[in-house]
Amino acid sequence: MPMRLNTIAFGALCVLASVFASASELSDKLKTADYVLLMRHTLAPGVGDPAHYTLDDCKTQRNLSALGRQQATAVGHWLRKQGIQSAEVHASAWCRCKDTAELLKFEGYKVEPALASFFDDMQQAPIQNQALQRFISAKRHTKGSKALILVTHHVNIQEFSGENVASGDMVLARVDASGKMTAHQVIPRPD
Repeated sequence: MPMRLNTIAFGALCVLASVFASASELSDKLKTADYVLLMRHTLAPGVGDPAHYTLDDCKTQRNLSALGRQQATAVGHWLRKQGIQSAEVHASAWCRCKDTAELLKFEGYKVEPALASFFDDMQQAPIQNQALQRFISAKRHTKGSKALILVTHHVNIQEFSGENVASGDMVLARVDASGKMTAHQVIPRPD
């Protein structure tokens, strides 16, 4: 019986070691200039924004629900469990993105125009995507070893990566020197 307990304990240690090894892989990648994490804002029920919304007044926009706020906090905790202790966070000017970025609880966030939604004018997709690529290219040289986390909208992520992600989902994108994606992995929002 003691031999069987040793075997079980060893197996459990192997499982834990593999969890920690894969957990640090995300952190290790995001410390390099080759990776960026794009995140869709967490749950904000509805589609688009009400007519006549303004970016200066959150009450006129579609906002995070209570569940969306909980999801954003949970994602922040999950990212830290993955070993991401320091991050440069940028967000779209929409309140649901700024609130998500704030609730991740890193060293604050900055609003970035290249992350702005073009849902109201889909013809802007190529122009906005080029702006995002230029932004990522510039950040590759200045972010140091901090993770680069970009909180934006599904249309932006879909244009950049080809993925239509759910609220709170993330895309780990490998990028080249020009900020273009060369490979990616979807990371579902942790529960």
